[in-house]
Amino acid sequence: MGDLKKLSASEISLHTSKDDCWLLINGKVYDVTKFLEDHPGGEEVLLHASASGDATDAFENVGHSTSATSMMESYLIGSVEGYVAPYAATGEASSRPSSSAQGNKGKPASSSASFIDYLLPVLVLIFAFVAWYYLTFISKDEKK
Repeated sequence: MGDLKKLSASEISLHTSKDDCWLLINGKVYDVTKFLEDHPGGEEVLLHASASGDATDAFENVGHSTSATSMMESYLIGSVEGYVAPYAATGEASSRPSSSAQGNKGKPASSSASFIDYLLPVLVLIFAFVAWYYLTFISKDEKK
């Protein structure tokens, strides 16, 4: 990234329209304006990713092919000044603000979210049991 133009995050945020669309992915900036109509997922996907700021997670979560990844290099225009990767190489969270401070946009679940992941099925099972019990035993007694 040595000879790439250094861009500020505020400058990148000015390029989020159909006529001028830049994406920030892994600290690199891509001008995808000419690619909008050709994108297999549609231009709306790229415009949304552009407006969201850092499109790294959106790009990586889709699972692009190696040919798509290599095609990106033709749209590379620069890098971001002071870019901090979403996650350190060790896999631990970096000094970036927590996901709750960013509106939890596609970030890994926190411990409270994993608790809810267990709580909801348990509540559904309890509700199903209560409904079965009522329909099986209580409603029969009322009919007598």
